[in-house]
Amino acid sequence: MNASSLFTALLPEHLLLLGIVGSLVLEIVGRPSVTHQRLAFGVALLSVAAATLAAAGLALAGYTAAPFPGQFSVDPAGLAAKAMVLALALPVLLIARADFAEDEFPVLLLSSLYGVCLMQSADSFLTLFLGLEILSLPLYVLVLLAWRRPQAAEAALKYLVLGGAATATLLMGAALVYGSTGELSLAAFAKVLVATDALSRTAVVLVLLAFFLKGAIVPFHAWAPDAYEAASIPVTAYMATIVKAAVLLAAVRLFAGVTLTAPMSELVIALPLVSIVWGNLAAMRQPSLRRMVAYSSIAHAGYLFLALLGDPAGRLQSVAFYLLVYGLLNLLVFTALPASTGALANTGDNTRDDLERLKGLVHRSPAAALMIGAAMLSLAGIPPLPGFIAKFLIFKNLIAAGHVTTAVLGLMGSFLGIYFYLRVIQFMFMSPSASPAGSGGRAHRLALSASALCVAATVVVAVFPGWVMARFVAMP
Repeated sequence: MNASSLFTALLPEHLLLLGIVGSLVLEIVGRPSVTHQRLAFGVALLSVAAATLAAAGLALAGYTAAPFPGQFSVDPAGLAAKAMVLALALPVLLIARADFAEDEFPVLLLSSLYGVCLMQSADSFLTLFLGLEILSLPLYVLVLLAWRRPQAAEAALKYLVLGGAATATLLMGAALVYGSTGELSLAAFAKVLVATDALSRTAVVLVLLAFFLKGAIVPFHAWAPDAYEAASIPVTAYMATIVKAAVLLAAVRLFAGVTLTAPMSELVIALPLVSIVWGNLAAMRQPSLRRMVAYSSIAHAGYLFLALLGDPAGRLQSVAFYLLVYGLLNLLVFTALPASTGALANTGDNTRDDLERLKGLVHRSPAAALMIGAAMLSLAGIPPLPGFIAKFLIFKNLIAAGHVTTAVLGLMGSFLGIYFYLRVIQFMFMSPSASPAGSGGRAHRLALSASALCVAATVVVAVFPGWVMARFVAMP
Protein backbone atom coordinates (compact mmCIF):
# COMPACT_ATOMS: atom_id res chain seq x y z
CA MET A 1 0.00 0.00 0.00
CA ASN A 2 1.39 3.40 -0.97
CA ALA A 3 1.86 6.29 1.43
CA SER A 4 -1.21 8.15 0.17
CA SER A 5 -3.54 5.20 0.83
CA LEU A 6 -1.94 4.60 4.21
CA PHE A 7 -2.48 8.22 5.18
CA THR A 8 -6.11 8.14 4.00
CA ALA A 9 -6.95 4.92 5.87
CA LEU A 10 -5.57 6.38 9.10
CA LEU A 11 -6.80 9.95 8.54
CA PRO A 12 -9.08 10.15 11.64
CA GLU A 13 -6.28 8.79 13.85
CA HIS A 14 -3.73 11.15 12.25
CA LEU A 15 -5.93 14.15 12.93
CA LEU A 16 -6.31 13.13 16.58
CA LEU A 17 -2.54 12.64 16.77
CA LEU A 18 -2.06 16.11 15.34
CA GLY A 19 -4.30 17.46 18.11
CA ILE A 20 -2.28 15.56 20.74
CA VAL A 21 0.99 17.00 19.42
CA GLY A 22 -0.52 20.47 19.22
CA SER A 23 -1.74 20.23 22.83
CA LEU A 24 1.69 19.07 24.00
CA VAL A 25 3.41 21.94 22.19
CA LEU A 26 1.01 24.43 23.79
CA GLU A 27 1.69 22.97 27.22
CA ILE A 28 5.47 23.17 26.69
CA VAL A 29 5.74 26.68 25.27
CA GLY A 30 2.65 28.33 26.75
CA ARG A 31 2.17 29.97 30.11
CA PRO A 32 -0.88 29.29 32.30
CA SER A 33 -3.47 31.89 31.33
CA VAL A 34 -7.01 32.23 30.07
CA THR A 35 -5.70 32.65 26.52
CA HIS A 36 -3.65 29.46 26.84
CA GLN A 37 -6.73 27.54 28.00
CA ARG A 38 -8.76 28.87 25.08
CA LEU A 39 -6.06 27.83 22.61
CA ALA A 40 -5.89 24.33 24.11
CA PHE A 41 -9.68 24.08 23.97
CA GLY A 42 -9.72 25.23 20.35
CA VAL A 43 -7.01 22.76 19.29
CA ALA A 44 -8.80 19.82 20.93
CA LEU A 45 -12.21 20.77 19.56
CA LEU A 46 -10.84 21.37 16.06
CA SER A 47 -8.94 18.06 15.92
CA VAL A 48 -11.95 16.02 17.09
CA ALA A 49 -14.30 17.82 14.69
CA ALA A 50 -11.87 17.26 11.79
CA ALA A 51 -11.46 13.58 12.69
CA THR A 52 -15.25 13.21 12.85
CA LEU A 53 -15.70 14.74 9.40
CA ALA A 54 -12.87 12.62 7.99
CA ALA A 55 -14.34 9.37 9.33
CA ALA A 56 -17.85 10.29 8.19
CA GLY A 57 -16.65 11.31 4.73
CA LEU A 58 -14.70 8.10 4.22
CA ALA A 59 -17.67 6.04 5.45
CA LEU A 60 -20.10 7.75 3.07
CA ALA A 61 -17.62 7.25 0.22
CA GLY A 62 -17.53 3.50 0.94
CA TYR A 63 -13.77 3.54 1.56
CA THR A 64 -12.17 0.15 2.28
CA ALA A 65 -8.50 -0.58 2.92
CA ALA A 66 -6.15 -2.81 4.92
CA PRO A 67 -3.00 -0.75 5.55
CA PHE A 68 -1.69 -3.40 7.97
CA PRO A 69 -3.14 -6.75 6.81
CA GLY A 70 -4.22 -8.96 9.66
CA GLN A 71 -3.79 -6.16 12.20
CA PHE A 72 -5.66 -3.02 11.09
CA SER A 73 -8.28 -2.45 8.40
CA VAL A 74 -11.02 0.05 7.62
CA ASP A 75 -14.42 -0.40 6.01
CA PRO A 76 -17.56 1.78 5.82
CA ALA A 77 -19.15 0.24 8.93
CA GLY A 78 -16.00 0.66 11.02
CA LEU A 79 -15.53 4.21 9.80
CA ALA A 80 -19.17 4.98 10.64
CA ALA A 81 -18.54 3.65 14.16
CA LYS A 82 -15.51 5.95 14.47
CA ALA A 83 -17.53 8.90 13.22
CA MET A 84 -20.24 8.13 15.77
CA VAL A 85 -17.97 7.98 18.82
CA LEU A 86 -15.98 11.04 17.71
CA ALA A 87 -19.20 13.00 17.16
CA LEU A 88 -20.34 12.04 20.66
CA ALA A 89 -17.07 13.49 21.98
CA LEU A 90 -17.89 16.98 20.66
CA PRO A 91 -20.58 17.78 23.29
CA VAL A 92 -18.25 16.39 25.95
CA LEU A 93 -15.56 18.86 24.91
CA LEU A 94 -18.03 21.74 24.90
CA ILE A 95 -19.03 21.15 28.53
CA ALA A 96 -15.41 20.46 29.53
CA ARG A 97 -14.25 24.06 29.05
CA ALA A 98 -13.43 24.43 32.76
CA ASP A 99 -11.44 21.17 32.78
CA PHE A 100 -8.91 22.72 30.40
CA ALA A 101 -7.51 24.54 33.43
CA GLU A 102 -5.65 21.24 33.95
CA ASP A 103 -2.95 21.21 31.25
CA GLU A 104 -3.04 17.42 31.04
CA PHE A 105 -6.74 17.21 30.22
CA PRO A 106 -6.74 17.71 26.41
CA VAL A 107 -3.82 15.33 25.84
CA LEU A 108 -5.40 12.63 27.98
CA LEU A 109 -8.82 12.95 26.37
CA LEU A 110 -7.49 12.95 22.80
CA SER A 111 -5.22 9.99 23.59
CA SER A 112 -8.17 8.04 24.93
CA LEU A 113 -10.15 8.85 21.78
CA TYR A 114 -7.22 7.59 19.70
CA GLY A 115 -7.55 4.24 21.46
CA VAL A 116 -11.30 4.24 20.78
CA CYS A 117 -10.67 4.64 17.04
CA LEU A 118 -7.95 2.00 17.03
CA MET A 119 -10.33 -0.56 18.54
CA GLN A 120 -12.85 -0.06 15.72
CA SER A 121 -10.28 -1.15 13.11
CA ALA A 122 -8.60 -3.96 15.05
CA ASP A 123 -8.20 -7.26 13.22
CA SER A 124 -6.09 -9.02 15.84
CA PHE A 125 -5.95 -9.32 19.60
CA LEU A 126 -2.67 -7.39 19.56
CA THR A 127 -4.28 -4.31 17.98
CA LEU A 128 -7.39 -4.73 20.14
CA PHE A 129 -5.28 -4.87 23.29
CA LEU A 130 -3.26 -1.84 22.20
CA GLY A 131 -6.41 0.18 21.51
CA LEU A 132 -8.01 -0.87 24.78
CA GLU A 133 -4.99 0.19 26.80
CA ILE A 134 -4.61 3.52 24.98
CA LEU A 135 -8.30 4.08 25.75
CA SER A 136 -8.08 3.05 29.40
CA LEU A 137 -4.81 4.41 30.79
CA PRO A 138 -5.67 8.11 30.26
CA LEU A 139 -9.09 7.47 31.83
CA TYR A 140 -7.59 6.47 35.16
CA VAL A 141 -5.78 9.82 35.27
CA LEU A 142 -8.85 11.74 34.07
CA VAL A 143 -10.80 10.39 37.05
CA LEU A 144 -7.93 11.37 39.36
CA LEU A 145 -7.83 14.94 37.98
CA ALA A 146 -10.82 15.64 40.20
CA TRP A 147 -8.49 15.02 43.17
CA ARG A 148 -10.03 17.85 45.20
CA ARG A 149 -13.07 15.65 45.65
CA PRO A 150 -12.44 13.26 48.56
CA GLN A 151 -13.61 10.15 46.70
CA ALA A 152 -11.54 10.73 43.53
CA ALA A 153 -8.38 8.90 44.63
CA GLU A 154 -10.27 5.84 45.87
CA ALA A 155 -12.40 5.69 42.72
CA ALA A 156 -9.37 6.04 40.43
CA LEU A 157 -7.54 3.27 42.31
CA LYS A 158 -10.56 0.98 42.13
CA TYR A 159 -10.93 1.69 38.43
CA LEU A 160 -7.21 1.04 37.87
CA VAL A 161 -7.23 -2.27 39.75
CA LEU A 162 -10.34 -3.63 38.03
CA GLY A 163 -9.19 -2.27 34.67
CA GLY A 164 -5.89 -4.07 35.18
CA ALA A 165 -7.79 -7.24 36.00
CA ALA A 166 -9.73 -6.87 32.74
CA THR A 167 -6.48 -6.41 30.82
CA ALA A 168 -4.89 -9.49 32.38
CA THR A 169 -8.02 -11.53 31.69
CA LEU A 170 -8.10 -10.44 28.04
CA LEU A 171 -4.41 -11.26 27.58
CA MET A 172 -4.84 -14.70 29.15
CA GLY A 173 -7.84 -15.35 26.91
CA ALA A 174 -5.88 -14.22 23.83
CA ALA A 175 -2.99 -16.49 24.84
CA LEU A 176 -5.36 -19.46 25.04
CA VAL A 177 -6.84 -18.53 21.65
CA TYR A 178 -3.32 -18.65 20.25
CA GLY A 179 -2.67 -21.95 21.99
CA SER A 180 -5.84 -23.41 20.51
CA THR A 181 -5.60 -22.06 16.95
CA GLY A 182 -2.03 -20.84 16.45
CA GLU A 183 -3.39 -17.40 15.51
CA LEU A 184 -4.05 -14.08 17.23
CA SER A 185 -6.47 -12.73 14.63
CA LEU A 186 -10.01 -11.87 15.65
CA ALA A 187 -11.16 -14.37 13.02
CA ALA A 188 -9.49 -17.09 15.08
CA PHE A 189 -11.88 -16.27 17.92
CA ALA A 190 -14.75 -17.45 15.74
CA LYS A 191 -13.06 -20.85 15.57
CA VAL A 192 -12.74 -21.24 19.33
CA LEU A 193 -16.36 -20.12 19.80
CA VAL A 194 -17.61 -23.21 18.01
CA ALA A 195 -14.97 -25.57 19.41
CA THR A 196 -15.87 -27.97 22.23
CA ASP A 197 -12.48 -28.63 23.88
CA ALA A 198 -11.73 -27.24 27.33
CA LEU A 199 -8.92 -24.96 26.13
CA SER A 200 -11.13 -23.19 23.59
CA ARG A 201 -14.03 -22.78 25.98
CA THR A 202 -11.75 -21.38 28.67
CA ALA A 203 -10.39 -18.87 26.14
CA VAL A 204 -13.91 -17.73 25.23
CA VAL A 205 -14.92 -17.37 28.89
CA LEU A 206 -11.83 -15.28 29.72
CA VAL A 207 -12.31 -12.95 26.76
CA LEU A 208 -16.01 -12.56 27.61
CA LEU A 209 -15.21 -11.78 31.24
CA ALA A 210 -12.72 -9.12 30.15
CA PHE A 211 -15.43 -7.39 28.12
CA PHE A 212 -17.89 -7.80 31.00
CA LEU A 213 -15.39 -6.03 33.28
CA LYS A 214 -14.90 -3.16 30.84
CA GLY A 215 -18.64 -2.92 30.18
CA ALA A 216 -19.53 -2.99 33.92
CA ILE A 217 -21.63 -6.15 33.86
CA VAL A 218 -22.67 -7.58 37.26
CA PRO A 219 -20.75 -8.80 39.27
CA PHE A 220 -17.86 -6.88 37.68
CA HIS A 221 -19.53 -3.48 37.99
CA ALA A 222 -18.18 -2.15 41.29
CA TRP A 223 -15.90 0.44 39.66
CA ALA A 224 -18.62 2.21 37.68
CA PRO A 225 -20.71 4.02 40.36
CA ASP A 226 -17.64 5.29 42.23
CA ALA A 227 -15.77 6.37 39.09
CA TYR A 228 -18.84 8.09 37.62
CA GLU A 229 -19.46 10.02 40.84
CA ALA A 230 -15.83 10.91 41.53
CA ALA A 231 -14.91 12.25 38.09
CA SER A 232 -15.87 15.66 36.79
CA ILE A 233 -19.17 15.83 34.90
CA PRO A 234 -17.54 15.88 31.42
CA VAL A 235 -15.38 12.85 32.26
CA THR A 236 -18.42 11.05 33.64
CA ALA A 237 -20.27 11.82 30.40
CA TYR A 238 -17.28 10.49 28.44
CA MET A 239 -17.18 7.22 30.39
CA ALA A 240 -20.94 6.73 30.24
CA THR A 241 -21.18 7.18 26.49
CA ILE A 242 -17.98 6.93 24.48
CA VAL A 243 -16.17 4.31 26.56
CA LYS A 244 -19.32 2.20 26.67
CA ALA A 245 -19.69 2.53 22.89
CA ALA A 246 -16.06 1.61 22.26
CA VAL A 247 -16.25 -1.56 24.34
CA LEU A 248 -19.55 -2.78 22.89
CA LEU A 249 -18.62 -2.02 19.29
CA ALA A 250 -15.35 -3.90 19.79
CA ALA A 251 -17.31 -6.84 21.22
CA VAL A 252 -19.55 -6.87 18.15
CA ARG A 253 -16.45 -6.82 15.93
CA LEU A 254 -15.04 -9.74 17.88
CA PHE A 255 -18.23 -11.80 17.57
CA ALA A 256 -18.88 -10.80 13.93
CA GLY A 257 -20.50 -13.51 11.84
CA VAL A 258 -20.78 -16.00 14.73
CA THR A 259 -24.00 -17.39 16.16
CA LEU A 260 -23.58 -18.16 19.86
CA THR A 261 -24.66 -21.61 20.99
CA ALA A 262 -24.78 -23.36 24.36
CA PRO A 263 -22.99 -23.34 26.73
CA MET A 264 -21.48 -19.97 25.79
CA SER A 265 -24.86 -18.46 25.00
CA GLU A 266 -25.99 -19.30 28.54
CA LEU A 267 -23.18 -17.19 29.99
CA VAL A 268 -24.14 -14.26 27.75
CA ILE A 269 -27.76 -14.68 28.84
CA ALA A 270 -27.26 -15.05 32.59
CA LEU A 271 -24.99 -12.16 33.56
CA PRO A 272 -26.57 -9.49 31.32
CA LEU A 273 -30.04 -10.41 32.65
CA VAL A 274 -28.76 -10.08 36.22
CA SER A 275 -27.22 -6.72 35.25
CA ILE A 276 -30.54 -5.48 33.87
CA VAL A 277 -32.39 -6.33 37.07
CA TRP A 278 -29.71 -5.24 39.52
CA GLY A 279 -28.82 -2.06 37.66
CA ASN A 280 -32.43 -0.91 37.53
CA LEU A 281 -33.13 -1.84 41.17
CA ALA A 282 -29.98 -0.17 42.51
CA ALA A 283 -30.62 3.00 40.48
CA MET A 284 -33.89 3.53 42.35
CA ARG A 285 -32.15 4.37 45.63
CA GLN A 286 -29.37 6.65 44.39
CA PRO A 287 -29.29 10.23 45.74
CA SER A 288 -27.00 11.46 42.94
CA LEU A 289 -27.91 11.74 39.28
CA ARG A 290 -24.45 10.51 38.31
CA ARG A 291 -24.70 7.39 40.48
CA MET A 292 -28.15 6.80 39.06
CA VAL A 293 -26.72 7.05 35.54
CA ALA A 294 -23.94 4.64 36.55
CA TYR A 295 -26.38 1.95 37.66
CA SER A 296 -28.57 2.72 34.68
CA SER A 297 -25.55 2.16 32.42
CA ILE A 298 -25.07 -1.25 34.03
CA ALA A 299 -28.62 -2.14 33.00
CA HIS A 300 -28.10 -0.76 29.50
CA ALA A 301 -24.90 -2.78 29.17
CA GLY A 302 -27.05 -5.83 29.88
CA TYR A 303 -29.37 -5.02 26.97
CA LEU A 304 -26.39 -4.47 24.68
CA PHE A 305 -24.62 -7.71 25.54
CA LEU A 306 -27.87 -9.60 24.97
CA ALA A 307 -27.66 -8.31 21.40
CA LEU A 308 -24.72 -10.68 20.85
CA LEU A 309 -27.30 -13.48 20.84
CA GLY A 310 -29.19 -11.97 17.90
CA ASP A 311 -28.80 -12.55 14.20
CA PRO A 312 -25.17 -11.77 13.20
CA ALA A 313 -26.38 -9.94 10.08
CA GLY A 314 -28.30 -7.32 12.09
CA ARG A 315 -26.16 -7.31 15.23
CA LEU A 316 -23.98 -4.33 14.36
CA GLN A 317 -26.96 -2.24 13.28
CA SER A 318 -28.95 -2.84 16.46
CA VAL A 319 -25.99 -2.29 18.79
CA ALA A 320 -24.68 0.80 16.98
CA PHE A 321 -28.13 2.37 16.82
CA TYR A 322 -28.72 1.65 20.53
CA LEU A 323 -25.33 3.12 21.47
CA LEU A 324 -25.97 6.22 19.39
CA VAL A 325 -29.37 6.83 20.96
CA TYR A 326 -28.13 5.99 24.47
CA GLY A 327 -25.10 8.24 24.03
CA LEU A 328 -27.06 11.21 22.73
CA LEU A 329 -29.67 10.99 25.49
CA ASN A 330 -27.11 10.70 28.28
CA LEU A 331 -25.10 13.55 26.82
CA LEU A 332 -28.28 15.60 26.65
CA VAL A 333 -28.70 15.09 30.40
CA PHE A 334 -25.08 15.98 31.18
CA THR A 335 -25.05 19.04 28.93
CA ALA A 336 -28.35 20.26 30.36
CA LEU A 337 -26.90 20.23 33.90
CA PRO A 338 -24.39 23.07 33.38
CA ALA A 339 -26.73 24.67 30.86
CA SER A 340 -29.35 25.09 33.57
CA THR A 341 -29.40 27.98 36.03
CA GLY A 342 -29.86 28.37 39.75
CA ALA A 343 -28.62 25.63 42.03
CA LEU A 344 -27.21 23.54 39.24
CA ALA A 345 -25.13 26.34 37.82
CA ASN A 346 -24.05 28.04 41.04
CA THR A 347 -22.93 25.07 43.10
CA GLY A 348 -19.79 23.00 42.86
CA ASP A 349 -19.32 20.04 40.59
CA ASN A 350 -19.57 17.84 43.67
CA THR A 351 -23.22 18.61 44.42
CA ARG A 352 -24.90 20.18 41.43
CA ASP A 353 -26.21 16.83 40.17
CA ASP A 354 -27.79 15.72 43.45
CA LEU A 355 -31.36 14.71 42.74
CA GLU A 356 -32.58 16.98 45.55
CA ARG A 357 -31.19 19.98 43.66
CA LEU A 358 -33.27 19.06 40.62
CA LYS A 359 -36.44 19.85 42.53
CA GLY A 360 -38.45 22.56 40.81
CA LEU A 361 -35.95 22.85 37.97
CA VAL A 362 -38.79 23.67 35.57
CA HIS A 363 -39.29 26.99 37.41
CA ARG A 364 -35.60 27.95 37.23
CA SER A 365 -34.69 26.62 33.79
CA PRO A 366 -37.65 25.30 31.77
CA ALA A 367 -35.48 24.41 28.77
CA ALA A 368 -33.09 22.30 30.84
CA ALA A 369 -35.98 20.56 32.60
CA LEU A 370 -37.66 19.75 29.28
CA MET A 371 -34.44 18.36 27.80
CA ILE A 372 -33.68 16.20 30.83
CA GLY A 373 -37.31 15.07 31.02
CA ALA A 374 -37.40 14.06 27.34
CA ALA A 375 -34.12 12.18 27.77
CA MET A 376 -35.46 10.34 30.83
CA LEU A 377 -38.62 9.26 29.00
CA SER A 378 -36.63 8.06 26.02
CA LEU A 379 -34.10 6.17 28.16
CA ALA A 380 -37.04 4.48 29.88
CA GLY A 381 -38.14 3.20 26.48
CA ILE A 382 -41.42 5.10 26.22
CA PRO A 383 -42.79 4.99 22.64
CA PRO A 384 -42.50 6.62 20.15
CA LEU A 385 -39.22 8.13 21.40
CA PRO A 386 -35.90 6.87 19.94
CA GLY A 387 -35.05 4.95 23.11
CA PHE A 388 -38.06 2.74 22.45
CA ILE A 389 -36.91 2.07 18.87
CA ALA A 390 -33.43 1.11 20.12
CA LYS A 391 -34.76 -1.38 22.67
CA PHE A 392 -37.28 -2.72 20.16
CA LEU A 393 -34.47 -3.58 17.74
CA ILE A 394 -32.53 -5.47 20.41
CA PHE A 395 -35.51 -7.55 21.53
CA LYS A 396 -36.73 -8.05 17.96
CA ASN A 397 -33.38 -9.58 16.99
CA LEU A 398 -33.41 -11.76 20.10
CA ILE A 399 -36.83 -13.15 19.27
CA ALA A 400 -35.85 -13.67 15.62
CA ALA A 401 -32.85 -15.72 16.82
CA GLY A 402 -35.13 -17.95 18.91
CA HIS A 403 -34.36 -16.46 22.35
CA VAL A 404 -37.99 -15.66 23.17
CA THR A 405 -37.74 -16.36 26.90
CA THR A 406 -34.61 -14.23 27.22
CA ALA A 407 -36.32 -11.37 25.37
CA VAL A 408 -39.36 -11.57 27.65
CA LEU A 409 -37.20 -11.59 30.80
CA GLY A 410 -35.14 -8.67 29.52
CA LEU A 411 -38.28 -6.73 28.67
CA MET A 412 -39.70 -7.37 32.15
CA GLY A 413 -36.42 -6.20 33.70
CA SER A 414 -36.52 -3.02 31.62
CA PHE A 415 -39.88 -2.10 33.17
CA LEU A 416 -38.08 -1.65 36.51
CA GLY A 417 -36.14 1.26 35.05
CA ILE A 418 -39.27 3.29 34.40
CA TYR A 419 -39.58 4.12 38.10
CA PHE A 420 -36.31 6.00 38.62
CA TYR A 421 -36.56 7.80 35.28
CA LEU A 422 -40.03 9.05 36.22
CA ARG A 423 -38.70 9.94 39.68
CA VAL A 424 -36.32 12.46 38.08
CA ILE A 425 -39.24 13.96 36.15
CA GLN A 426 -41.30 14.15 39.34
CA PHE A 427 -38.47 16.05 41.08
CA MET A 428 -38.17 18.58 38.26
CA PHE A 429 -41.84 19.20 37.48
CA MET A 430 -43.83 18.30 40.61
CA SER A 431 -41.67 19.46 43.53
CA PRO A 432 -41.09 22.92 44.99
CA SER A 433 -37.95 24.71 43.83
CA ALA A 434 -34.81 23.95 45.82
CA SER A 435 -33.21 27.38 45.29
CA PRO A 436 -33.70 30.67 43.42
CA ALA A 437 -32.64 31.12 39.81
CA GLY A 438 -29.16 32.22 38.89
CA SER A 439 -27.21 33.19 35.81
CA GLY A 440 -24.64 31.53 33.60
CA GLY A 441 -21.57 32.64 31.69
CA ARG A 442 -19.34 31.44 28.89
CA ALA A 443 -19.51 27.84 30.16
CA HIS A 444 -23.28 28.22 30.23
CA ARG A 445 -23.32 29.22 26.54
CA LEU A 446 -21.06 26.34 25.56
CA ALA A 447 -23.32 23.94 27.43
CA LEU A 448 -26.30 25.34 25.56
CA SER A 449 -24.46 24.73 22.30
CA ALA A 450 -23.71 21.16 23.34
CA SER A 451 -27.37 20.63 24.27
CA ALA A 452 -28.47 22.01 20.90
CA LEU A 453 -26.12 19.58 19.12
CA CYS A 454 -27.56 16.65 21.08
CA VAL A 455 -31.16 17.72 20.44
CA ALA A 456 -30.56 18.17 16.71
CA ALA A 457 -28.83 14.79 16.39
CA THR A 458 -31.57 13.07 18.41
CA VAL A 459 -34.25 14.52 16.13
CA VAL A 460 -32.39 13.26 13.05
CA VAL A 461 -32.04 9.79 14.57
CA ALA A 462 -35.72 9.72 15.59
CA VAL A 463 -37.00 10.90 12.19
CA PHE A 464 -34.60 8.92 9.97
CA PRO A 465 -33.72 5.74 11.92
CA GLY A 466 -33.53 3.64 8.75
CA TRP A 467 -30.97 5.94 7.12
CA VAL A 468 -28.87 5.96 10.31
CA MET A 469 -28.90 2.16 10.64
CA ALA A 470 -27.97 1.75 6.98
CA ARG A 471 -24.59 3.37 7.76
CA PHE A 472 -23.71 0.38 9.95
CA VAL A 473 -23.84 -2.50 7.48
CA ALA A 474 -20.87 -4.77 8.08
CA MET A 475 -18.79 -5.91 5.12
CA PRO A 476 -19.46 -9.56 4.17
